[in-house]
Amino acid sequence: MSNSERALVMLLDGEDDPEAHAVSAGSGGVSVGFRLANGQCDTYPDEDTVPLDEAFRIVRHMIRTGVPPAGTGWVVDG
Repeated sequence: MSNSERALVMLLDGEDDPEAHAVSAGSGGVSVGFRLANGQCDTYPDEDTVPLDEAFRIVRHMIRTGVPPAGTGWVVDG
């Protein structure tokens, strides 16, 4: 999910597995404009999102290899 400047990159392995998302540790502030399919517009702390170019790099790597790139910060949710 993106607001065209930052993206929330989530990793969902299986139905019963906890979700995880890429993080930008140490980033301050919040970003708005993350619109969901149901029309809801969300706001996320910048540390819980990554810049859009980084999101594309992460997703490309995961498509190629099946795992996140080394050095990418991840937080397991729950």
